[in-house]
Amino acid sequence: MSDEIKNPNTEEEEYQPDLMTLEDEDGNEFDLELLDTIEFEGQTYCVFVPADIENMDVNDPDYGLIFLKSREENGEELFDSVDDDDELDRVYEYYQQIMEAEEEKE
Repeated sequence: MSDEIKNPNTEEEEYQPDLMTLEDEDGNEFDLELLDTIEFEGQTYCVFVPADIENMDVNDPDYGLIFLKSREENGEELFDSVDDDDELDRVYEYYQQIMEAEEEKE
């Protein structure tokens, strides 16, 4: 008889994406996967990708990262678009630096 000891730390956990359905001001719903939340220049930003990105064409205008400002109002988390192109560029560059630093650690 053989006893097999399993180390729970070596078993891989199944990846469970953090999915959200957001509604825009026109009532359109979008399923997004939350990748990260970052603080930058005193503002909280959430980084999303479309939930069905694996099935999207890279030329689709909705393909890629989506940055939204996060704020709390009356105990509810709300998201605002980043309408200023310069702000969006700075946030994107900051996020890229974070990702590069994490890759270097691995």
